[in-house]
Amino acid sequence: MEQRALGRSGLVVSRLGLGTMTWGRDTDEDEAAMQLTAFVDAGGTLVDTADVYADGASERTLGRLLADVVPRADVLVATKAVGRTGRGPMGRGASRGHLLAALDASLRRLGLDHVDLWQLHAWDDATPLEETLAACDAAVTSGRTRYVGVSNFTGWQTAQAATWQRAWPGRVPLVSTQMEYSLLQRGIEREVIPAAEALDLGVLPWSPLGRGLLTGKYRYSTPGDSRGASPQWGRFIDSLRSSTTDRVVEAVCTAADGLGTTPLAVALAWVRDQPGVVAPIVGARTAQQLQASLDAEEVRLPPAICTALDDVSLPPAGYPEHRPDS
Repeated sequence: MEQRALGRSGLVVSRLGLGTMTWGRDTDEDEAAMQLTAFVDAGGTLVDTADVYADGASERTLGRLLADVVPRADVLVATKAVGRTGRGPMGRGASRGHLLAALDASLRRLGLDHVDLWQLHAWDDATPLEETLAACDAAVTSGRTRYVGVSNFTGWQTAQAATWQRAWPGRVPLVSTQMEYSLLQRGIEREVIPAAEALDLGVLPWSPLGRGLLTGKYRYSTPGDSRGASPQWGRFIDSLRSSTTDRVVEAVCTAADGLGTTPLAVALAWVRDQPGVVAPIVGARTAQQLQASLDAEEVRLPPAICTALDDVSLPPAGYPEHRPDS
């Protein structure tokens, strides 16, 4: 698997990341072990989790697998904090107190003395940004993480945070932003990607398969054993459905037929090779599902296919992102 630098940093990651949001809940430990082994055997290195995934069970599962199944040295561990993990006003947020306590708790669950990438999972209006970023500095200088990034920040939030860290020598630069990005969710192209490229952050797309819709499995109906049929995930998937979505999915399926590959491979290759993107994060309930993403590694989309997919999925833009010719 190709390796790419994450932003303007010395951290080099596989161009496909393994997401673990279902581990410890929908994916049991044996299945997770098969996923992790297949991913590492394919050359994958970046494994992404978060303190809120399955109420901490995702991190605990990953920690046990790094102790017993795959050597820690073969994996780059990324986790996140900000989400609610405790009671009361200090049980969530981007305050110094919550962030550093959350990182320590993540390390205990993972059984590690450090993670490779620690990400702010969301913006926190209630905490001064300088306090939040000072906690990131402390996390790096104390050795608890090697690099820091953000997730789910808007364009101006991304630019403000990255610029603050670059404004004074000794602050730890942000190296990444993890955002939802797919042929069905291209909103980050308006502001986030330009900010990331201008400020040397690598983009880590989550849900690069459009919450599963781009695989084509929901094309005619919702399979009974799919996440779309579950009470937990059905609304999340349905919120992305529309007549535009149907047109994009049909275009992806047509491209896959023409190329002799799968809709999943087409959708993943498209987002993987977009400007600014370093590594899409793919999640799977089973090792078989993950293998389909790993098999897409060799797929290259011809320029004509890319243009057709760009056209059918182009998001609306207005002032100031787009100014009509005058």
